[in-house]
Amino acid sequence: MAPRIPQRRLAFARPEAALLLAAVVAGGCGTRSSYVTIDGSSTVFPLTAIAAEDFQLATPGVQVRVGTSGTGGGFGRFCRGETDANDASRPITDDEARACAEHGIDYAPLTVALDALTVIVSAGNDWARCLTLDQLRRIWEPTSAITTWQQVDPAFPDVPLDLFGPGTDSGAFDFFTSSVVGQARASRTDYTPSEDDNVIVQAVASSPGGLGYVGYTYFEQNDQRLAAVAIDAGEGCVAPSAATAQDGRYHPLTRPLYVYASVPAMARPQVRAFLGYLVAHDASIARAAQFIPLSARQRARLIADFTALTDRAAT
Repeated sequence: MAPRIPQRRLAFARPEAALLLAAVVAGGCGTRSSYVTIDGSSTVFPLTAIAAEDFQLATPGVQVRVGTSGTGGGFGRFCRGETDANDASRPITDDEARACAEHGIDYAPLTVALDALTVIVSAGNDWARCLTLDQLRRIWEPTSAITTWQQVDPAFPDVPLDLFGPGTDSGAFDFFTSSVVGQARASRTDYTPSEDDNVIVQAVASSPGGLGYVGYTYFEQNDQRLAAVAIDAGEGCVAPSAATAQDGRYHPLTRPLYVYASVPAMARPQVRAFLGYLVAHDASIARAAQFIPLSARQRARLIADFTALTDRAAT
């Protein structure tokens, strides 16, 4: 099952966006058929898929192919030079960076949006609407023996705890384990994994005692079937939202979302034009994909990073 793309048309935005894009595509992509290939995070997929859809309408002759093999699986392809960019819901690891270096792939990350990694239960779960970080850690740590909700909190009912979450190739898995358990990739293994967030959504929604975690996009698309669990990180219960992610209150589960661009690929005009299009319209694209747009300060950094990337590709 492919990640769901919200149905809409992208609204073209500010004058400075048009100027940025014009500067990027000044050389043109030509009229010949050409490709841009992206793989990686299923969480980031809706954003790049929407950008690809609109870019292709504006740029006949260029096809943008977007895959969803997970952040880690995508980096495997990216560092072998098989893709032009990689969607990522976490930073590149040291091992992945070494693999890129071994294959001569220079790269740069572009932070394109924010996500609030959301802990979800079924809509019928009326007891676990807020959990502390310590409770989440005890549920998910590798040595956990918790199998019922009552073991999480004596006030909760004696209902079996069914766990669902991203597979080990997912950036969400790395981010969640690092933020909640305290060590990346440290997790109990007796849960049902999937690289497709829609599968996790369906499983949790169908399980009275289900618990999982997905990108905020997937919760918003299914908020009639799911409930988002507020997180108490020591300052009271805070629910995930655009506002709490942007102002830093929803911590530590707010994360930046990245597109890692290959510097060699950026020498090709169609790759440069597509990524320039994404940067020029990042706020509209993020909202269309139901992500949290960057703040003004973060957007200024994105434009600066993209400008530096195009300069590196030109040398």
